[in-house]
Amino acid sequence: MSDETPICSAKGCRTAAVWVLAWNNPKLHTPERRKTWLACEEHREHLSTFLGVRGFLKDVVPLDEWEHGGS
Repeated sequence: MSDETPICSAKGCRTAAVWVLAWNNPKLHTPERRKTWLACEEHREHLSTFLGVRGFLKDVVPLDEWEHGGS
């Protein structure tokens, strides 16, 4: 893995990310704003659930699609 390889956002994980979780906190961000977390295959469900139960999760997109303007 190079220094530029996107890494999963899960605490303590150093695995390459393959998913982008787009989210926003409506109490802090305008509706169109998207913050992002990155996820490896193992942590995608956990991070999605964490954001989803709070009503923050907006989209889950493969990283390569996100990087090429798919979202």
